[in-house]
Amino acid sequence: MKIAIIGTGNLGKSIAKGLITSNAITSLNLTKRDINSLSDFNGYSNVELTSDNSVAVKNSDIIILAVQPAHLENILKEIQSFLTDKHVLISTITGFSISKIEGIIGTDNYIIRAMPNTAIAVGKSMTCLCANEKGLDRIKIAEAIFNRLGNSIVIPESQMQAATVICASGIAFWMRLIRATTQAAIQLGFDAKEAQELAMFTSEGAANLLITTGNHPEQEIDKVTTPKGCTIEGLNEMEHQGLSSSLIQGMVTSYNKINTIKTEQL
Repeated sequence: MKIAIIGTGNLGKSIAKGLITSNAITSLNLTKRDINSLSDFNGYSNVELTSDNSVAVKNSDIIILAVQPAHLENILKEIQSFLTDKHVLISTITGFSISKIEGIIGTDNYIIRAMPNTAIAVGKSMTCLCANEKGLDRIKIAEAIFNRLGNSIVIPESQMQAATVICASGIAFWMRLIRATTQAAIQLGFDAKEAQELAMFTSEGAANLLITTGNHPEQEIDKVTTPKGCTIEGLNEMEHQGLSSSLIQGMVTSYNKINTIKTEQL
């Protein structure tokens, strides 16, 4: 695949590294105003660095837009005249709708929106995808890209705001749970380093159990709870203190907030 990443900031760099390490590219064009900040990519024979977006577009079939939301409109206007019927546009910009993109470059383009999260840096992103009517014909390309960088699902655009909360903001929610588990482990006698290892690898194991088995969480919970045991005692106290309801309400509150601002900053 001939791919360009327009605006290679933190997210763009993470995507680029994933594409390179997974051998997903024929060529990769990375753009940024200051290409000196892309020195990590010097030396790759199939990677070109440029501050000229038009050059990157001309040399690519797939264009991943990873610029700041405030810059996207001008970038689209800049590259519009270089777009052909071979190009697939994948926007990672939060809050910038497909209809708004179409309003700038027209409806006769393959347009896809992608909502990855920061775990893309380690190849573990959960990425949600949606597309305009024409873009659906190329959605498999986007799935192939982001499945190399984690997992992806295709959803209606109407669910992209909720996906932002669950997947993108969700990283922060899970980090807070891991931090709380770490604090509990310290209180129970482990040093800080050991406590964090216990917390993060146990959470990783829990997720992998569900991914591998396809089971519902309660099925796995039942396997470690015994009558009058310590696990059920702890679970009941957590629920008494509002664990599940706090998580749910926090995510709903985040969703309500994201719908009150025009361009979300996570």
